[in-house]
Amino acid sequence: MDEILKYFPQLSDEQIGQFNALYELYKDWNAKINVISRKDIENLYEHHVLHSLAIANAIRFKDGTKILDFGTGGGFPGIPLAIFFPDCQFKLIDGTGKKIRVATEIANAIGLKNVVAEHLRGEDEKGLFDFVVSRAVMPLPDLVKIVRKNISKTQRNAMVNGVICLKGGDVQAEVKPFKNAAEITPIQTWFSESWFEEKSVVYLPIYK
Repeated sequence: MDEILKYFPQLSDEQIGQFNALYELYKDWNAKINVISRKDIENLYEHHVLHSLAIANAIRFKDGTKILDFGTGGGFPGIPLAIFFPDCQFKLIDGTGKKIRVATEIANAIGLKNVVAEHLRGEDEKGLFDFVVSRAVMPLPDLVKIVRKNISKTQRNAMVNGVICLKGGDVQAEVKPFKNAAEITPIQTWFSESWFEEKSVVYLPIYK
C-alpha cells in the first residue's frame, strides 16, 4: 500500500481504506479462484494495483467518463481505476465467469458504486464508452477490431476517445498498423520501481 501513497498522496480517507482492503480480499479469493499467480499475491500493490494506476497518470478522466475494462480478469485495471475515479462509470467484462465473480465480490466488498462487472465476451458488448482499457489481453490490432464499435463519438475529455492498454516488452510491431497514431509512454516515466522496466501505457485515439 505504501507504493500507492508514494505516488498518489492526495487520496481521500475512503480511497485509502478501499485500497488497503484489496490485499486481504484478493488473498482470500485467490485461494479459491486463481486470478493472480500464487507467487505474485505478495506483490499485489506494485504489480497489479500500481500497474493499473499508470493509466491514471496517462489521463485524468473527467467526471462522468464511461470506461470499459476489456478482459478484466479479477478486476485489473478496472477496480483500482474505479477507486481512483469515483465519479466515472466502469464496466468490467471477461469471458471467464469465475474471474468476473471475483471482480464483482471485491467491488461490492469495498463499496464501489461505480462498477458493473459482467461475464461477457468483447464481441458481444453493445455499449458505448469514452475509453476502453485493458491489461495485456491481446495484440492491439485484434483488440481494436473488437472494440472500435464501442467507442462513443461524443468527446468529453481532453484526450480523444480511444483505447488505453498496459503492455509489456517491445510494442512497436503492435502499433505499426496504426502508423504514428499510437502514443507509447514508458511506465518508468512515472514509477521508478525496476519491475516497470519495459512496461508501457499505449494510447490509441479512435476517430469515427
